[in-house]
Amino acid sequence: MTVAACFCGSGKPYAQCCGRFMETVEGVEAAPTAEALMRSRYSAYVLRHEVYLLSTWHKSTRPASLQLDHAAATQWLGLDVKRHIVNAADNDSAIVEFVARFKIGGMLGKRAERMHEVSHFIREQGRWFYVNDEHP
Repeated sequence: MTVAACFCGSGKPYAQCCGRFMETVEGVEAAPTAEALMRSRYSAYVLRHEVYLLSTWHKSTRPASLQLDHAAATQWLGLDVKRHIVNAADNDSAIVEFVARFKIGGMLGKRAERMHEVSHFIREQGRWFYVNDEHP
């Protein structure tokens, strides 16, 4: 029996990694760190799991929809987490810097593109939420 590796690149099986956070809208369990949430959100983009992405997006910046059905042509190729820093003053805000690789359109011969991002997260009532990002 082959166990599928998680999309986020952790090397763990999907069900024991990001999958455990996405089983339901509420999640079987909350992501314990901003990095774990960011990784699970990457996996959700791979799976086009819009409900999970919106439920983990902070209400102050959450869009009404993501229209991921239009993003079907995006092929996610990999994730590299560069750093995860929790604000020592409050332990309830953090940043995660990462590079995600992808192709659009699935055209043969098209080179992969890179998205370099620093995402900002906040923890409220024990749950981490994505707030916004910046591109260094």
